[in-house]
Amino acid sequence: MAGPRLDEAAQAALDRRFMAAAIRLSRRNAGRTSTNPSVGTIIVRDDGAGPMIVGTGVTAVGGRPHAETEALAEAGELARGATAYVTLEPCAHHGRTPPCANALVNAGIARVVGAASDPDPRVSGKGYAILRAAGVEVVEKVLAAEAAEQMAGYLTRSLKKRPEVTLKLALSSDGKIGRKGAGQVAITGEIARRDVYLMRAESDAILVGIGTALEDDPALTVRLPGLENRSPARIILDRQIRLPETSKLVSGVDRVPLYVASCLEADPHRRAALERAGVRFIGPGNPEGG
Repeated sequence: MAGPRLDEAAQAALDRRFMAAAIRLSRRNAGRTSTNPSVGTIIVRDDGAGPMIVGTGVTAVGGRPHAETEALAEAGELARGATAYVTLEPCAHHGRTPPCANALVNAGIARVVGAASDPDPRVSGKGYAILRAAGVEVVEKVLAAEAAEQMAGYLTRSLKKRPEVTLKLALSSDGKIGRKGAGQVAITGEIARRDVYLMRAESDAILVGIGTALEDDPALTVRLPGLENRSPARIILDRQIRLPETSKLVSGVDRVPLYVASCLEADPHRRAALERAGVRFIGPGNPEGG
């Protein structure tokens, strides 16, 4: 990247500033890129008049194309000699697309600032090695903790072989969660409810037990203006298939997927009725998950 050379402290501050922007950008498709993480990339160059963003990218819905590819396409020739800020180490393996590390090299990127390291053994350390071997300056672990928090689902699955689970629990001041037989009882306020909707919008699935489904008749969707299409799949733990066909969950199955986890001994007629309505089943003996 052209322009005046900054001292170490000023460069570090600039790197944190643009990496923070890349992390914010990465949230755009959070929960919509499985099984890949939602990564953000910002390309910045300085031709003497100060740093300027010339390309931005975020992992596309469904996981492809990757953020680096999107940002490079937007930057075009302006990527040559520029700095790329990437929230996750660029991939180094051939999948459905060539490695992003090679794409950065071929585009003429002069410097790459990375945040979180990728634990995938096909990538870990290899992406940065490709860049360094090509003469690209690499700075690692800038706002790494913040980036890792944003990609906790991907990192937990990669490192611990399990999903990242967020528990949402609303309690009254005396430690209660509702009143028996009263249906939905408002405990939280409007701001808290909006935060919950945002959590849902960034998740792959939301799970409740049949007791909650029967008592509250929830929709479990995202009801924030502009984010209605970000509702995650709904999963109901319902061993004996007691979920009514008239519930809000079933009535919304044409818009948002609904899965019921049941046992083998459950009433086959109840199962058939819900399957006709579009409900999918998981659990023992079910093809979608055993």
